[in-house]
Amino acid sequence: MAVNSPNSPRQKMINLMYLVFISMLALNVSVEVLDGFKMVDNSLEDSSGTMLERNKLIMDELTAYHIQNPDKAEEWYRKGMQVRSMSDSLTRYIDELKLRMVREADGKKADINNIKNKDNLEAASVVMLSPVNGEGKNFKNAIGAYRDSVTQLVTDSARRIIIEKNLSTQSSGDKSWEASLFEQMPLAAAITMLTKIENDIRSSEGEALTNILHNVDVGDFRVNRLNAYIIPESDIVIQGSSYNARIILSAEDSTCQPHIVVNGQHLDARENGYFSVPTNHTGTFPVDGYLEMAGSDGTITRHQFTGNYTVVEPAATIAPTLMNVLYAGIDNEIGISVPGISLQDISATMTGGTLTRRGNMWIARPATVGKNVTISVSASTTGGNIRHVATKEFRVRALPDPTPYIEDHDANGNPGMFKGGGFQKAALMKAVEVKAAIDDGILSIPFRVVSFRTVFFDSMGNAIPEVSDGNHFSERQKEQIRRLPRGSYFYISGVRAAGPDGTEREIAVMEIRVM
Repeated sequence: MAVNSPNSPRQKMINLMYLVFISMLALNVSVEVLDGFKMVDNSLEDSSGTMLERNKLIMDELTAYHIQNPDKAEEWYRKGMQVRSMSDSLTRYIDELKLRMVREADGKKADINNIKNKDNLEAASVVMLSPVNGEGKNFKNAIGAYRDSVTQLVTDSARRIIIEKNLSTQSSGDKSWEASLFEQMPLAAAITMLTKIENDIRSSEGEALTNILHNVDVGDFRVNRLNAYIIPESDIVIQGSSYNARIILSAEDSTCQPHIVVNGQHLDARENGYFSVPTNHTGTFPVDGYLEMAGSDGTITRHQFTGNYTVVEPAATIAPTLMNVLYAGIDNEIGISVPGISLQDISATMTGGTLTRRGNMWIARPATVGKNVTISVSASTTGGNIRHVATKEFRVRALPDPTPYIEDHDANGNPGMFKGGGFQKAALMKAVEVKAAIDDGILSIPFRVVSFRTVFFDSMGNAIPEVSDGNHFSERQKEQIRRLPRGSYFYISGVRAAGPDGTEREIAVMEIRVM
């Protein structure tokens, strides 16, 4: 029997390319990169459309067999309809999630085809990861249920493995699967990620329908439709690598190879429909030609095909995940990614310090304050060639001073940071130490308080300094605090704090009014 078979190598390349592209989570994502997500999303939509049409052809063939011989085709036709129904239901759910994300970012009148706030980092997290109404776990469970149901209908173990890999929801690292995809993800990237999953669903649907079609007794039926398709490994390739694709006949007969002409050149039959062209220039290039196939009566039929591919300049994103500069003496997380290149094929170096890989992130540790560092990125492309793709310079600064504080607790026992002002005497008497930390919404770095002093004033206005016991209030300090009447002031000054960068410094004074 001739069947319409999904191209697994191409799907693997799509999975690698777009998973890497989506992984760019830096806060400094440029407009060009956000527009790149839209280009990737459009490419995936086109690919999904092609697979949807191909899957429809398989179902049309199953339907024809069912009409001709319902006794033999009934079971397989029913399974095919079940796969199609589950696929349509899950893709509709994905479209609803996309719309909810866009409305979260752009408002109720949002247009998913014209997203205004592409760089919004909250919309995907709110829709997918909210503790109350987050859809992340439901979405993961829906994909798992679809995967399990579809694989039960597939008898070919190799195709089951492909489907399981396409729709895997296993978590990597410490994050859950849904958090790794949608936590702090730019809206444009989240939409593209959902489109990629939609693409995987249609690919898995095709694998299942193809296997179901294989199980129908081909001897009782005739193939009644032939279609030519271009199946590229990727529609977007990096300059210097190769554009790879396969030209196939949708109702393929393994015993009879078609004659193929691509861009005016005849393909060797031994290549089994594969062809490769160098990509020395950027731009969009056409791929067109025809297949010639001999029918059972000896007549030759010609089937046209057309398509295109896009060649882009090598590019990379190098961005710290927390800030626009690097701080000397501490670990700075850096996100490094190259469109179309898997993480394991990316290498990077840094001047003026060390740069090491940690999971999917990189850790930069500059050595000298005030001396800029440069990060260089290379990628291994098709054929094992190493290409330099990007260089970026960063300023290096010392960690800013931390803020001294006294840890207190609210009525529910939740810890808080008292940094000065009015303080209840009862709570003040329970305080045992002074702490310090950088906690400005960008950095969250604890320091170790080495020592401090308190300054009290007697009735004549004379200052009475008292020295701490390390980072703890001394007994004399506690006694002075106990004697203070409500409404009086005292100061915590001379606070010396040691940071994770190894430096020790004197930080700000705290003014406290006893309430």
